[in-house]
Amino acid sequence: MSVVVIQFMTLDGIVSDPDGSGGTPTGGWAFRHGPETVAGDKFRLGALLDEGVLLLGRTTWELFAGLWPGRDDPFAARMNAVPKLVATRTLTDVSVWANSEIVDGDLVDAVKQERRDIIVTGSLSVVHRLVAEDLVDEYRLLTFPTVLRDGRRLFPAGGPPEHLRCLSAEQAGAAVLARYQRA
Repeated sequence: MSVVVIQFMTLDGIVSDPDGSGGTPTGGWAFRHGPETVAGDKFRLGALLDEGVLLLGRTTWELFAGLWPGRDDPFAARMNAVPKLVATRTLTDVSVWANSEIVDGDLVDAVKQERRDIIVTGSLSVVHRLVAEDLVDEYRLLTFPTVLRDGRRLFPAGGPPEHLRCLSAEQAGAAVLARYQRA
């Protein structure tokens, strides 16, 4: 089992509000580069989607649950079919998006007990919790040529150093997809 974090990110490490749904003044920065930059399986998830599980925080799950079930392209079919774990303290019903279930008990314990590969998308509070427990094995970052200077960061100031090894980097539309593993 491995934990793979996927994120849209700016050059200065901001990951908050890439689609503008959060209503921040700088939100929507990822989608300013055109739909081809964000459409489809940009993170090269492949078999991870077929055999793994998505782990989402409540906010990301609610956003995705309003988006993916209404789509019918091949990537949407995979997103709708993958099992989804929802880390939430407030939701009690996640039946609106097929194959979703609420994480039972402690998030870290659930991740440690999971036998499938775990994909965490968005869900910054979940990511920060897993990073703090040294549970992230790989980062797949789609970095956009945008500098915001303000917003929530994937790696916030004051945290411990992260030593990573670059596995690959390639242009993906206006962005760059890079894969990193723990060194």
